Amino acid sequence: MGGAVVDTGNSGVKAPDGGWGWAVLFGCFVITGFSYAFPKAVSVFFKELIREFGVGYSDTAWISSILLAMLYGSGPICSILVNRFGCRPVMMVGGLFASLGMIMASFSTSIIHIYLSTGVITGLGLALNFQPSLIMLNRYFSEKRPLANGLAAAGSPVALCCLSPLGQVLQYNYGWRGGFLILGGILLNCCACGALMRPLKAPQKTSEVDEKEKESKPKPKLLDFTVFKDRGFLIYTVAAAIMVLGLFVPPVFVVSYAKELGNEDTKSALLLTILGFIDIFARPTCGIIAGLKWVRPRCVYLFSFAMLFNGTTDLLGSMAKDYPSLVVFCIFFGISYGMVGALQFEVLMAIVGTEKFSSAIGLVLLVEAVAVLVGPPGAGRLLDATKNYMFVFLLAGCEVILSALVLAICNMLFIKRKPQQPDPPAKMEMAINETEMEELNKAPKDNQDNGEGDNGKKQAIEHEAMAKSNDRKVEEPESIEVENASKKVTEPNGVVVEPESSL
Repeated sequence: MGGAVVDTGNSGVKAPDGGWGWAVLFGCFVITGFSYAFPKAVSVFFKELIREFGVGYSDTAWISSILLAMLYGSGPICSILVNRFGCRPVMMVGGLFASLGMIMASFSTSIIHIYLSTGVITGLGLALNFQPSLIMLNRYFSEKRPLANGLAAAGSPVALCCLSPLGQVLQYNYGWRGGFLILGGILLNCCACGALMRPLKAPQKTSEVDEKEKESKPKPKLLDFTVFKDRGFLIYTVAAAIMVLGLFVPPVFVVSYAKELGNEDTKSALLLTILGFIDIFARPTCGIIAGLKWVRPRCVYLFSFAMLFNGTTDLLGSMAKDYPSLVVFCIFFGISYGMVGALQFEVLMAIVGTEKFSSAIGLVLLVEAVAVLVGPPGAGRLLDATKNYMFVFLLAGCEVILSALVLAICNMLFIKRKPQQPDPPAKMEMAINETEMEELNKAPKDNQDNGEGDNGKKQAIEHEAMAKSNDRKVEEPESIEVENASKKVTEPNGVVVEPESSL
């Protein structure tokens, strides 16, 4: 058996855009669902935890907050581990951590134990699965990457629709301890998804060529901070941080908003189901649109439109006064939310490329972690101060619209299209001519005092360079014949004669 292949992402292998990539896509679909839906699914057990440990709702809410903080904040750690060991081993270990955290939580005797087990350990395990799965998806898909990102992102609403009812069933039949234990077993599927992340292997080469490439190839950086030199990455990071401040606020408060208007609990909770159902279809559809030939080069502006659409929906939703208007709000919010979810990592991949994506996504998630922790609590304080949900939705809408304007305007002003580079043969010829010109331009200072003008020198240099390049390209057949004719022939009797005399 051969050794493990470390997928450094710089193997020079073309993305297959299919084949085993569909298995990688399925694994990324499952991992994305667990990563985004699990913090919300755990909230089903909060009432039992409040009764068991005698704590308040705000204390139990910290479980989901710590989970999200670990998912986003440990991004640089994931990048370092992926660049050092590869995606597959990191995901296998992450799956064990995610399962172990929930199993340990089922034996907890205080809420602090659940913070450490479910929040920290399970959150770290999900983070070690989420980020490497996106990296592998980026390596397996190139032409079909927008569609692959849209399908993988659809795992979040699908898992949310499945895990929340499953959590209620487990709590009713086995209690919160049995439910945590079973969920821990379900999270072992992350290890199976990690096993699907087979590294792309470069074609076999001779040992000498392979050794030379290893010597000349620089060692990969554990965390590449040179991405901050890219203007496109800086613009994206700033816009994403502003967007996250308000993106997650409406799903958190829409149920409470419906209850405030006098609707029943089950009827209010149905709003999230409507939002998730629309989100399932919006993400793959947006991925198909983003993959069109005319749209893909302008994917950044499609992402800006998605954020603008989402923010405008928040502004209009702030004026909702009854249940039907909230249903309409959830439909349009589901469409825009799905568009943002399908495009956010696709745009980042397009900006930084495959080689730097593992470091870029870790740094972006770290910046977003701060915004995730500030956004919903800040909206909650605004609600406590004003006692009006309208201001909460207005604030969220303004933040998302601001991020859309930052991304679109800064890209138009500061990002220029790169000119088309010449073909490799033309590049080589240009390099030769430039080198010759530099050598010829190194004239001694004494020649500068001669009567020759600068124009005459330049013309002489250009003629001499052109003559050298022509001699290099064309080999005269007459010179070959003369060279052959000049060679002497030795006869069998030892007499040396000229070729013409031997005839």
